[in-house]
Amino acid sequence: MTDDQMQSVRDDIAYMRGLAHEGRKTPMLGGSILIAAGVIFATASVGQWAIATDLIAAPPVAALVLWGGALLVFFAALTVLNIRIGRKPGAFSPVNKSTGAAWMGVGLVIFVMAIAMSIVSWKVQSAIPALLFPPLIFAVYGAGWAVSATMSDKKWLWWLAIGAWAGAPLIALLTGEPEQYLAYAAGLLLLTVVPGVVMVREEPAEVI
Repeated sequence: MTDDQMQSVRDDIAYMRGLAHEGRKTPMLGGSILIAAGVIFATASVGQWAIATDLIAAPPVAALVLWGGALLVFFAALTVLNIRIGRKPGAFSPVNKSTGAAWMGVGLVIFVMAIAMSIVSWKVQSAIPALLFPPLIFAVYGAGWAVSATMSDKKWLWWLAIGAWAGAPLIALLTGEPEQYLAYAAGLLLLTVVPGVVMVREEPAEVI
């Protein structure tokens, strides 16, 4: 290989590195989805606390209706927000494609595990398997934030990942207590709504 060819290869590598570096600087989208998820499910959790403490008189099926309704509302919001995000500048950048895939994986893990735990609880006629659900959600949220921090090169996102992982065993300590629902709601607000607001404020207003 001649010197000119070697230089051409080095130039190509430098160009690709430059593209990757610029891509990591692309503002992360999806903050509105995080806000919607946090608000909807935190509200449902507070409602569950109100039922558990008899603040609201409700039949046993109320919890199922509450969380099922929250899930439907979130799916409706997700559909609308995904369309809007897809029209924004940078929606198809590497950082947004990779973090979007990571959070889609987080959502699917939560959804599938909810079904699996419900089946296990039904098979063994015990609510104990379902009690693992809140810590599990915090654990997978930590994974989502870890991927986001790595792909976006935003160091502050690591604090969200660490906070989520630390929150999983802490919220497990409240298992069986009505206060767990309030702690869960507070955790959701900190791990989704707060960073979601920051991300929305950083979203581009014009084409990059």
